[in-house]
Amino acid sequence: MYTDPIADYLTRIRNAVRANHRVVEIPASNLKKDITKILFEQGYILSYKFDDSTTQGTIKIALKYNSVTKEP
Repeated sequence: MYTDPIADYLTRIRNAVRANHRVVEIPASNLKKDITKILFEQGYILSYKFDDSTTQGTIKIALKYNSVTKEP
């Protein structure tokens, strides 16, 4: 069985937004890092941090919510 890493990445973000989480942690890859940078540049996420302390590494993404309505 094959899993799609980009679909998994987007699903983790979508699920975190629906659960009103502030931060989501995702296993890293070079492609996911590039997508994260684009999402940040386009204003879809608040901030991000790459953590390469483990073998694969992780991406920590701070999700963006409206400060007044608290909506994603």
